[in-house]
Amino acid sequence: MATIRLEVVSPDRGSVLSKDIDMLIVRSTAGELGILPRHARLLTELLPYPIRIKEGASESLVAVGGGFMEVTPEQITILADSAELPEMIDVDRAQAARKRAEDRINAHKSSGKESLIDIHRAEAALARAKARLLVKNIPVN
Repeated sequence: MATIRLEVVSPDRGSVLSKDIDMLIVRSTAGELGILPRHARLLTELLPYPIRIKEGASESLVAVGGGFMEVTPEQITILADSAELPEMIDVDRAQAARKRAEDRINAHKSSGKESLIDIHRAEAALARAKARLLVKNIPVN
């Protein structure tokens, strides 16, 4: 079976993952996308969410905190704002980040202030924390 090269890089960690895979599933601003070998060229923005990597019968997850994905028929390159393999994720830290973000969102809603920058930052932090927890199989609802 044909494979496609996956490269995941982030500013803080550099190369996070580099391997040949069978399929990649991501959540983009256009919706959920499945990428197979010899896929048409594509450039899309990614949402903070786990990417799903399929290799044969196995599937693995990587927490991606948003970014961009470029696809060519031979390679997938993800330029992630942040990217973490499951073994890199500190669950206690992710849960604390989620709680802080939820508290900020709730405080913003109850204060009546119109600071959109703060609410967008808190929502982005919440999405990143949820992506990390999903990779560790912890429910986020």
